[in-house]
Amino acid sequence: MSTETSVPHPRVPGVEGQPMDASDAALYATLLTEAPGGLAFFDRDLRCRRANDALAALLGVPVRDLQRGRPSEVLPEALATAFETALRKVIAEDRPMTDFDLVVPPGEQSGPPGPSGQPGADGGDTTGVATVLEERILACTWLPARDGDGEHLGVVLTALDVTERRRAEEVIRRKEQRYRSLVEASAQVVWVAAPAGGVIDDAPEWRAITGQTPDDYAVGGWQSVVHPEDRPRIEAAWGECVEENRVFETNYRIRTKSGTYRHFDVRAVPIWQGDAVIEWVGANTDVTGQREAEEMRGRLTEQLSAAALRTARLQQATSMLAEALTVSQVVQVITEVGRSAIGADYSAVALLDDDKLRLSIVVPSQPGAEGEAGPVSRDDIKVSDQTVMSVAVRESRPFLAEHPDSLRLQLGHGEKDLFAQHTEERAWVGLPLLAAGAPIGALRFSFTRPREITEEERVFLEALAGQCALAVERALLFEREHKTAEELQRSLLPSDLPQLPGMVLAARYNPATRHVQVGGDWYDVFRLADDRLAVAVGDVMGKGVLAAAGMGRVRNALRALALNDPRPAAVLAGLDRLFSATEDEEQFTTVAYVVIDPETGQGEFSNAGHPPPLLISPDAPARVSTREPGTPLGWPSQRQQTSFSIETGNTVVFYSDGLVENRRRGVDAGLEELVAVAADAPPEVVGDPERLVDFLVDRMLAGYEQVDDVTVLALHVPPKPV
Repeated sequence: MSTETSVPHPRVPGVEGQPMDASDAALYATLLTEAPGGLAFFDRDLRCRRANDALAALLGVPVRDLQRGRPSEVLPEALATAFETALRKVIAEDRPMTDFDLVVPPGEQSGPPGPSGQPGADGGDTTGVATVLEERILACTWLPARDGDGEHLGVVLTALDVTERRRAEEVIRRKEQRYRSLVEASAQVVWVAAPAGGVIDDAPEWRAITGQTPDDYAVGGWQSVVHPEDRPRIEAAWGECVEENRVFETNYRIRTKSGTYRHFDVRAVPIWQGDAVIEWVGANTDVTGQREAEEMRGRLTEQLSAAALRTARLQQATSMLAEALTVSQVVQVITEVGRSAIGADYSAVALLDDDKLRLSIVVPSQPGAEGEAGPVSRDDIKVSDQTVMSVAVRESRPFLAEHPDSLRLQLGHGEKDLFAQHTEERAWVGLPLLAAGAPIGALRFSFTRPREITEEERVFLEALAGQCALAVERALLFEREHKTAEELQRSLLPSDLPQLPGMVLAARYNPATRHVQVGGDWYDVFRLADDRLAVAVGDVMGKGVLAAAGMGRVRNALRALALNDPRPAAVLAGLDRLFSATEDEEQFTTVAYVVIDPETGQGEFSNAGHPPPLLISPDAPARVSTREPGTPLGWPSQRQQTSFSIETGNTVVFYSDGLVENRRRGVDAGLEELVAVAADAPPEVVGDPERLVDFLVDRMLAGYEQVDDVTVLALHVPPKPV
């Protein structure tokens, strides 16, 4: 756009009687009546000489009032002040002012309806203007206006309503802030580097570990505190990755502020914008505890080289513990290993509470138990008590009592009543569970006969305790992250569905609870400005926070696009453009999107590679849609939309591929089975969407291991009441 606006005729109809030619008059009239945005001309005295209906509607002021004087005479004080400040600035500086947002507060209608309802030739408006019911945001551009001789006549204003866009941007900003908070709350330390590898941002969390000052970090960055023995290797590897723009992934030792060194794993990825890397983002994870445990395990393995059987059993226990996801499962493994490896009759695991004052005994999971969310605990033991476990934790060493007399000699009495039901116990072993050198709990074995623990067995038990500590620490992290992951996933889905008189909706989201990562399944239902209903179901490939972030971007972008132009083909085309600009080529994302009138059941539908909807009717066999599904988002495609309708008494079900596909069942077989299951649904289930979605999920997952998230959304039009 030109930085100046030339007005070829300094006078317009109604101003000192000088006419315009026909083409200018047509252009002038068309802009005033048809332009979607607001337009106005202000003279050098700040008086509005011309304004169109669109601007009047945006400001909540009739055109006739707006053209009678200065903004301060017809607009609210704050809005008028902003108007006149902008006008004076443009007039004084004689240059355009862009990217200027005006906030129009909600207010009362400014005038009664006129007799004709049409703008007059004199620029007046004889209609009233609807009340501005909520705050609106206008993106304004102010341009200095000149005549053909270059004389400065005033200022031209253009204004567009960007309220919904700004709100969508705010939603995205809050999502990004939530994601940043999640990253900051994790155990990783994040840093940013320039495209060439140099420091561009401070990293306070990193400096808190290393003791570097901001100036030290700005000069040397993270490389300056790498162990001297590791630095040449790290600098060479980092330089190669920066030069070739490939992922940097390695490990090294870092000097901390106390002067000691800790082990860190690092992974850094290049951030691309178009064909260029604009920055690097890296994350460091302190793995010192794991390294110390691994080193200890290596030393113990060497010591056990002569005891092949014990070593094999330890390896077996390690393998079993590696598969244990929860603390209860860890206890179950320890119980089995204790009985098979050393002949223990009883075993127990206890965990320290957050205050490090009490130990809670963890009950092992029962064989075949499912759906565990965390360890099951029973009575507590004080760390200050005289018990086998308490002594092992307090002194951070194994406790051995080979017979009851030895127990009384060391504790001053028999063990307290927590294990009173085991009256036949005659020998005891207590082992501290240490993580990074600090106790997190204790392991207890007991025997129903006096039992001498050999040095070889003691070494084995200490190694087993080390493996148990790692497994418990990993299991506790799993349980915390599993809970966080599920909460994050559900926070990105609608909290409730719209309540409609002529349509009933129901949805289910079943995460694949075996995995801790957040999935990419999502659905959304929201009302449009014309009271139609927008319904979307999608699936972003992958797991973890990246999939959830992609899901959030698609969902938020779809909402923003739908509020601007709700037509399904237009929305999917907009998402294609977003993907082409922002997402990796390997990213695979599908969306099914429909806009429907809940009163008539009529609408339009478009599909970007998502599984076809299921159609259920009381008068016809269930079937899946045979319409062309289209290509996933971001793939070159001319988006099409088709008519869509839900007849009275019918139900349409949208779903993700996790419902029909798994390791033992292909998509085609799954679709056939889905149709068969829907056909078996009793009438009372078909007529109740809540029962229907549960029926479909339960029947489709029965007998299969759920390895993917499952999302189901049903729309049902109930019969008209007689």
